[in-house]
Amino acid sequence: MPALITFGRILFAVLFIYSGATKLFAVQATADFIAAKVTIPALVAPYTAQLETLTGMPMPQLLALSVGGFEIIAGLMIALNFGARFFAILLILFVLAATFYFHDFWNQPAPENAKTLVEALKNLSIIGALFMIAGYGRPSRKEEPVYGDV
Repeated sequence: MPALITFGRILFAVLFIYSGATKLFAVQATADFIAAKVTIPALVAPYTAQLETLTGMPMPQLLALSVGGFEIIAGLMIALNFGARFFAILLILFVLAATFYFHDFWNQPAPENAKTLVEALKNLSIIGALFMIAGYGRPSRKEEPVYGDV
């Protein structure tokens, strides 16, 4: 059973590794998509302006790079089972935010929202799988005596 779980975890992580890599290979397209969907709240606008000045990049481009890198790192950590619970919880929050901002089927009329609804349901199933990864974690080790049976 552990081999099947490991294999499933690796196959599941490929989704995030691929998605992050495609975001990094097409940073400008990802940044344009982010700029069209996400508005920076006025409360954090001064801080984002400082980041833009510091890096010399607009905020959507910074977000595209950050999200792509995060998806690759989180996918690798889940595949390698190194901090899998932690990264699964982070990915739950990330997928929830991505679903809210990018798959807003509730803002679209009925015939046009079918594809967006399917994408949101897909993300819901991904969140379910991430909860399973977060809940499973590493198996506990059996207590072994230090010197054996003396």
